[in-house]
Amino acid sequence: MERPQLSFWQIWNMSFGFLGIQFGWGLQMANMSAIYEYLGASPDQIPMLWLAAPLTGLLVQPVIGSMSDRTWGRLGRRRPYFLTGALLSSAALLLMPNSGALWMAAGLLWILDASINVSMEPFRAFVADLLPEDQRTRGFAMQSLFIGLGAAVASALPWLMTHLFGVGGAGGPMPGIPLNVTLSFYLGAVAFLGAVLWTIGSTKEYPPEDLEAFRRGQREKAGLLAGTREILSAIAQMPLTMRRLGWVQVCTWFGLYCMWLYFPVAVAHNIFGAPDQASPLYHEGVEWAGVCFAAYSVVCFAFSFALPAIARVLGRRATHTLCLLAGAAGLLSVGVIHSKLPLLLCMAGVGVAWASTLSMPYAILAGSIPPARTGTYMGIFNFFIVIPEIVASFGFGWVMLHLLANNRLAAVTVGGGSMGLAALLMQRVREDTPERAPAGRPALEGAAK
Repeated sequence: MERPQLSFWQIWNMSFGFLGIQFGWGLQMANMSAIYEYLGASPDQIPMLWLAAPLTGLLVQPVIGSMSDRTWGRLGRRRPYFLTGALLSSAALLLMPNSGALWMAAGLLWILDASINVSMEPFRAFVADLLPEDQRTRGFAMQSLFIGLGAAVASALPWLMTHLFGVGGAGGPMPGIPLNVTLSFYLGAVAFLGAVLWTIGSTKEYPPEDLEAFRRGQREKAGLLAGTREILSAIAQMPLTMRRLGWVQVCTWFGLYCMWLYFPVAVAHNIFGAPDQASPLYHEGVEWAGVCFAAYSVVCFAFSFALPAIARVLGRRATHTLCLLAGAAGLLSVGVIHSKLPLLLCMAGVGVAWASTLSMPYAILAGSIPPARTGTYMGIFNFFIVIPEIVASFGFGWVMLHLLANNRLAAVTVGGGSMGLAALLMQRVREDTPERAPAGRPALEGAAK
């Protein structure tokens, strides 16, 4: 089916939900390691405590992607999952800062990440569903724009609470977790649900061309076993472009994961010189790290406007390569910084890489996969994000303890090296056109033609 061209505001509305989703991710990226340390975790324990994010992504995204390919109802195909994930995520955000023990915070992170994944995965397929090929780069770039904006606000919320609204660290409902962090999570819950509801209410989906055939396929392929067979079949038939792009994703997201795990606490200990979590310097350092995360998100937001034009001139592959090199330079330079202000410049490079990572791989991928399996392959593509994070969660604690002497700043520079390797691997990736993309086996008979 030929998709009509959509206006700027239509693409804006269909992507707006990502603004809310990023409140969920941004708040945890900037604050969860500190919350764990507030509750007594040591640096080598942090990777394992972050296992929730990648493991839930590994389990949830391909399943939700396959299910959404086979869904059609009053809310459409993808929108039921947007709504379910938003309701559960908002509830988890409200509960997170009320954690009274380490195990409770870790458990709530599992719930939060599983719920975010339920909302997020169908948003990737949403772009491929509704936009023609020549607008997909713009569609994914618009998602990057909202991700950058949402993350900027979410990451800086604790700092803004303190410096603009006079809300300090004392007085939170749970001992050790600052009040400004608690209120930030509450605001994040409202923003998450509100933004997703905007997209659900403002954007309609196209029904299957042959609805009766789609309904028959739903009945024939219902159940977990059928969904599992579909995922395994899709993995076996994975296009070459997707396999090569997968290695780029592995190295990119390992680098980002190292940054998210250790940058906030590295700033507190290595830059601000906090001797322990009870020191006021620790709280100031974590707040400033949130400002740094906001800085790279602002760059992501601004650079997303330029990405489609750059990609038209240089091509998607060259554009993504250069952006990854900028991110690698930013993370590697953190290792030689000794004061807080230059960190903002380092984060500018990360912001360029982040904007491209959220759009270019998906725009390349969308041209290499069969339309009937868009949701399934978008979910499987997430494997290349979460598997390196799972490996890091299980193994990087040992690296921290035995090789890096629990030096949090060294862990961030390891991430920079990994992102540089991703830029090199990007040279192996080819861009498929819709004519060269594999036809594949339809996920549902009659679902797409």
